[in-house]
Amino acid sequence: MLADKDRIFTNLYGFQDWGLDGAQVRGDWDDTKGLMARGQDAIIEEIKASGLRGRGGAGFPTGMKWSFMPKESKDGRPSFLVINADESEPGSCKDREIIRHDPHKLIEGALIAGFAMRARAAYIYIRGEYIYEVKVLEAAVAQAYEKGFLGKNASGSGYDFDVFVHRGAGAYICGEETAMIESLEGKKGQPRLKPPFPAGAGLYGCPTTVNNVESIAVVPTILRRGAAWFASFGRDGNKGTKLYQISGHVNKPCVVEEEMGISFKDLIDTHCGGIRGGWDNLLAVIPGGSSVPLVPAAQIIDAPMDFDGLKAVGSGLGTAAVIVMDKSTDIVRAISRLSYFYKHESCGQCTPCREGTGWMWRVMERLRTGDAEIGEIDMLQEVTKQVEGHTICALGDAAAWPIQGLIKHFRPEIERRINEKHGAAPVMEAAE
Repeated sequence: MLADKDRIFTNLYGFQDWGLDGAQVRGDWDDTKGLMARGQDAIIEEIKASGLRGRGGAGFPTGMKWSFMPKESKDGRPSFLVINADESEPGSCKDREIIRHDPHKLIEGALIAGFAMRARAAYIYIRGEYIYEVKVLEAAVAQAYEKGFLGKNASGSGYDFDVFVHRGAGAYICGEETAMIESLEGKKGQPRLKPPFPAGAGLYGCPTTVNNVESIAVVPTILRRGAAWFASFGRDGNKGTKLYQISGHVNKPCVVEEEMGISFKDLIDTHCGGIRGGWDNLLAVIPGGSSVPLVPAAQIIDAPMDFDGLKAVGSGLGTAAVIVMDKSTDIVRAISRLSYFYKHESCGQCTPCREGTGWMWRVMERLRTGDAEIGEIDMLQEVTKQVEGHTICALGDAAAWPIQGLIKHFRPEIERRINEKHGAAPVMEAAE
């Protein structure tokens, strides 16, 4: 269990002032100049040593990602940091809490991360539906400029750095880093083919790194308290603290900061007051936002809630948006609803995704009502494999994985619906 003294986000629930005065009381902007004086390469090495992995879903080592940025411009092009605040993954709501209650952690992190990567400016691309959060973030950025923490000679460091807030228009696909860059440039939000990767040619053709809000917001605290402190939490390859967003059939849904690797049972019992109707009522859990496969109750209970622990049970940590489903859930309907979401949000650029997401949703709807043949289950599974891994970005994978998880773990439930619709007698379980 994470002790209160080790929490990075100490105003997660907004009980204190989100503004600059409150942030400074909590330790933000404390000798930022001194942190930057350590030097750009030293900051990157410290982040590498901390074991921080990206908190936006993919879990790529953050320090390594920063090190891909060029150390000097050979042709005069500036470098940029883009911060992904387009939090559109169903179930995910952690970045929203950071932005509305602790925005200065993000802004200070943007300055330090941008300095370490030799970036000219940071663009915070925030989800269009976050109306109140945009107002808070813009006000917090204005406060930082007024105090001299941003702009010319930022925080007295001798380094010039700007932060811009850019509102999206509500497209899930713009959460993909190259689609976000396209959108920032004023184009239609569609993923780019890679290479070139953003570190070589990103925003306006300049070297760019795209990081998640939580990944950037923890950076100042890691530098103040040391990489060894952050790395003391969690298992090898899964270090640090993490914001978990627990929704669904628990007694107290919440967003909470915990140590990486806490077991699912401990997480739910400690912070959510247990499963609604007791642990025997648990059916399945989507542990990392809607794009990762569900895990049945028996397999998830003791699973460590980190990258490797959830990979071991055939799923993923994703954004750590934990969607809990009890036995009242119509599991086929739930996954069909997610299929509709991915059909709706596909940008249509890649044929497997454009055609496949709609086709998969239509079959899912027929499986939901039982108006299908048993053989269509295997055909659907086959189509998910043709979509997965065959698109420019990961939206095709995200559309396929929930369906694959459903077929893997709940095939008998799908078959039962088809048999009942066709008037077949239910299959009796053999006596022990």
